[in-house]
Amino acid sequence: MTKEKEEAAFDVVVVGYGFAGAATACAAADGGARVLLIEKTARGGGISICSAGGVRIAKDAEEAFRYLVETNAGTAPEENLRALAHGMATVADRIKAYAAESRATVSVDWVAGNYPFPGHDTFGFASVADVPGLDFHAEWPHVRGLRAGARLYKVMTECVKRRGVEVRFGTRAKRLVRNPDGAIAGVVIESAGAETTVRASGGVILACGGFEGDERMKSQYWQEKPVLPGAFRGNTGDGIRMAQDVGADLWHMWHFHGTYGFRHTDPGYPFGIRLFRLPDWLPGAEYDDREAIPFFSASRERRMPWILVDRTGRRFANEYHPYMQDTGHRWMEPFDPVTQTYPRIPSWMIVDEAARKAFPLGFPTYNDPDVSYEWSVDNSREIANGILMQADSVEGMAAKMEADPAILAATIDRWNAMCRDGKDAEFGRLPDTMMPIERPPFTFGRVWPLVANTQGGPVHDAGQRVLDVFGAPIPGLYSAGEIGSLFGHLYLSGGNLAECFVGGDIAGRAAAVRARSHPK
Repeated sequence: MTKEKEEAAFDVVVVGYGFAGAATACAAADGGARVLLIEKTARGGGISICSAGGVRIAKDAEEAFRYLVETNAGTAPEENLRALAHGMATVADRIKAYAAESRATVSVDWVAGNYPFPGHDTFGFASVADVPGLDFHAEWPHVRGLRAGARLYKVMTECVKRRGVEVRFGTRAKRLVRNPDGAIAGVVIESAGAETTVRASGGVILACGGFEGDERMKSQYWQEKPVLPGAFRGNTGDGIRMAQDVGADLWHMWHFHGTYGFRHTDPGYPFGIRLFRLPDWLPGAEYDDREAIPFFSASRERRMPWILVDRTGRRFANEYHPYMQDTGHRWMEPFDPVTQTYPRIPSWMIVDEAARKAFPLGFPTYNDPDVSYEWSVDNSREIANGILMQADSVEGMAAKMEADPAILAATIDRWNAMCRDGKDAEFGRLPDTMMPIERPPFTFGRVWPLVANTQGGPVHDAGQRVLDVFGAPIPGLYSAGEIGSLFGHLYLSGGNLAECFVGGDIAGRAAAVRARSHPK
């Protein structure tokens, strides 16, 4: 480190200002640390501000641990899962305490985990229901998403302010700085074209998200191509590369939270547009009672009006997985070496005229000052701009798809017959989600794999310390949130948000303690 390029030291430097960064900075400040929180974008929020805002909580830590062990299928150490489970059992109180600082109200709803693993019924969500005086559009005119995420972000920004955390927007972390003994001593940052080194006696905490905005990393780690980002361009793997540079091991790089969605015909629109949010469902449960359907849905309606077909016109999967927002993309992954193509990228979504008029088929989300798009209520704007197409017959639809008309006609005839029979004999879709495709004109559009956020990144231990390739902690380096998430097999809805607050609290307090034992 050269004297000319050094700044005064902090106790802790936190990289990234989403939920994880805010929770980490608050925990470090509450531990007595002088904290610098840096964010490379102009306003922060990341994908957190677009989220559903429900932090996963649990009634019983041991039951939560049982579920997490099953849902992770051996991809994360049990001591890490146990720490997250214990945090889930107490994090609601922390959310309520943060909310109280803004006189905000928190709702707690008990909603089971996404799969019927042991312990699934111990889970719930803590969400900010109301923030007095918050004007969403005035505060974030460049954000479109689920409002509860924005309410929680507002609460956390107020908490960061009250603790005197120094926040610098438009400031990018470039490289980690090491002492001669290998410990992390600070970080090189760039702002307004100038680089400086900031020392951190307690350490650096990476809370800067994953790599859903980096096409090179996605193409290296995932088979399916392309995968469209869902809401935010700023997560470009910066923290992952900085951690690799100092020897960090990586895990879960294949696993991303995603679904399928439309691609805008405007090449300047950078995001995929997910389809209308239908309720999730729990395998093995009885759903005769409509009120039994969980959760965070724009509608209580659970009938899915569309089917998906591949590029030949064949239906290829159950379109309505239990947790579509997480696994909806997985059917599109296969590559055919005979044709040297991805037969399901893009796929085609098809509805009839009754469904086209029923509700908006797309739901844009974004945190981006250069983007603005609102989907039309009856999908007419999307037909006009080419995101969706129409045809008066199946043959006409096949021609526009460049699919085999006989195959497509057989697919739709078989689907309609199964709807009449009340049984999907091909892929087992729930009977009460099935709707026939009968009334022309038919509306259809290309759909692509879409990533909401990644789960891969640096390996960390139960204390949120980043580990090297031999399993040893890299002194002074921590992580929190989406970067290096524990979820390496099946995701638990709201689980990343829990990691932001549980892992952020652990990392922030640990770094504050370390600062006291490593004076400037």
